[in-house]
Amino acid sequence: MNRKFRLCEKGSAMCMLLAALSAPAAVSGAPVEPVKPTAGTTQPVASGPVKLSPDAASGTAATSVEQGQTELNDSFDQNLREWRLEKRRQAFADTEFKFNLRTMYLGRDKYDGSNMESMAIGGWAGLKTGYFLDHISFGLTGYTSQHLAGDDDEDGALMLEPGQEGYSVLGEAYADIKIIDGLNLYAGRKEYDTPYINRNDVRMTPNTFEALTLMGKAKLGEDSSLKYGLGYFNRIKERNSVDFVPMSEDAGATVDRGVYTAGAVYQRGKFSFGLIDYYSPDIINIGYAEAKMEFEACGLKPRLALQYSDQRSAGDELLKGNDFESRQFGVKLEVPVGQALFTAGYTTAGGDANMQNPWSGYPGYTSVQVEDFNRDGEEAFILRAGYDFKQFKGLSAYALWVHGTDPQDSSQYGRDEFDVNLQWAPPEGRLKGLSFRVRYAHVDQRGSGGGSLDDFRVIANYGFSF
Repeated sequence: MNRKFRLCEKGSAMCMLLAALSAPAAVSGAPVEPVKPTAGTTQPVASGPVKLSPDAASGTAATSVEQGQTELNDSFDQNLREWRLEKRRQAFADTEFKFNLRTMYLGRDKYDGSNMESMAIGGWAGLKTGYFLDHISFGLTGYTSQHLAGDDDEDGALMLEPGQEGYSVLGEAYADIKIIDGLNLYAGRKEYDTPYINRNDVRMTPNTFEALTLMGKAKLGEDSSLKYGLGYFNRIKERNSVDFVPMSEDAGATVDRGVYTAGAVYQRGKFSFGLIDYYSPDIINIGYAEAKMEFEACGLKPRLALQYSDQRSAGDELLKGNDFESRQFGVKLEVPVGQALFTAGYTTAGGDANMQNPWSGYPGYTSVQVEDFNRDGEEAFILRAGYDFKQFKGLSAYALWVHGTDPQDSSQYGRDEFDVNLQWAPPEGRLKGLSFRVRYAHVDQRGSGGGSLDDFRVIANYGFSF
């Protein structure tokens, strides 16, 4: 439910009060994502300019200069001063507030016969200011997850801190510096979404990162563009934690290393191709490439996608203590037919180690609700069918099956996963922003390993901004 909210109307007491209180930005920062001001913001409509005298724009606690006096450093730039005041008022008027309320239940019967179960309530609240002086904006977001149900001996659902303990944390605190239109610098704590560094928002709260990034977008032609980004990620707050820890520690090493990353995506019409690299000194180097295209065939418009990941040890090889490399290739075909979408895909992993995704959800085409199907030597095939119910706006469902072969390690076994998902998310009206989702997964483990796994989730979510 997106609604615009004006912090002040022309000539109102509230507007004057905000201007009076607005000493240069009192919020500190952290980064965001390409071109747009935040991992998703909109800019509310601003009210018209309000002219205030220098005396009216200052408070008694802000200065000891008497009414009617002018200091030398305030001389000769009256027009510039009025411009700064107006831009400050505009930034306050453009401030957006965002809220997300979430309740989630997760129960899982694991391969070894043990159980985990948890239920929590929480979400997040934050704000994103407009641009002060047309160039700098600030964002803050606090996150929380609180225990509703679940015993300590059934911990592990990653919805609460260890021991089924609730938590609250300031996950975002960033500055967004607009260098020019289409080029932004982000600094501080921030949500990000890339293949191997992302929010992984499938529990109560997302991953966030402490980073410095530069991201932009350039228009290359009538229907072509280039998005690009580079940065340094120093620390990560996992989705069920309050602590920001070194990226290398989160990956499993005992040293403090960050991650350098750079990438670009070229898009022309329905075709796109992108590359991104993640380098953590002495830890790991991950390269990822993906190409997508849409074409016409037999009156349909199928979509073809190809992906390739390459991972290998770096420098002093402090992650595993030895040299390793692994890779995964994937192909996916989607065919829209009316209200339905049919998907088929294949992935294969190889090298001498399992694929890793310490800072994100895994991007493989056969990664589903429970399993990622990315173990060394493992091949996987996916069939999926989804449907949007036209007669019930916002109601959709899908079912899928993934068949995984035996991995290289003889102590591990092939698996098959079956998932069903039902979701209702009204696209308009008073209930816009509300969603209910029910997910169920069943995994069969073949061979002498035997056993099966059942995973059941219910998520109620309500997000809005103004």
